[in-house]
Amino acid sequence: MQYAGELENAWLFLYKSGADQSDCALRNLQEVLRKNDDLPVCLADVNRVRDIHPVYRVDSVPVLIELEKGESRNVVKGCHQEGFFSAFFENALYRAQARKEGKTPKRVTVYTTPSCPWCNTVKAYLRKNGIPFREVDVSRNEQAAQELVRRSGQQGVPQTDINGQIVVGFDRKKLDRLLELE
Repeated sequence: MQYAGELENAWLFLYKSGADQSDCALRNLQEVLRKNDDLPVCLADVNRVRDIHPVYRVDSVPVLIELEKGESRNVVKGCHQEGFFSAFFENALYRAQARKEGKTPKRVTVYTTPSCPWCNTVKAYLRKNGIPFREVDVSRNEQAAQELVRRSGQQGVPQTDINGQIVVGFDRKKLDRLLELE
């Protein structure tokens, strides 16, 4: 048996059975865990475990707490879809692996629109290389679109932000260099 404090990464999900938001989050999280049964995730129903809130400074549930060597590193509140939980775990494992290899994990955001074929190419390339990313659909987020034009001077997509450096289009060489894939 291993304890969460001994593991590089573990997660604690606090929820309240019978509450709509908690039941929603639990259902979606359990579906992800069913497909990834090796993830070290502990579940605690606050109806049964009443003294856990102050330990992790939690004042509302549902909440998923990322633990790194037993210490709280990241907190996600509310009900999220399966895809969100999957990406959350992938990102945490990527960061841990990068740190283990002495690399700095990259913050990657891909700005897209639904009708953009090159956007799909960039996302597929990142997935193929195991790079977690956040996607922003600029057709639905006017503020993000304006900020992107201000930062890059370009309106087209895809644009990929890697630790503050913008790559316009699918520039494989530049992506490889910034992501240290060379």
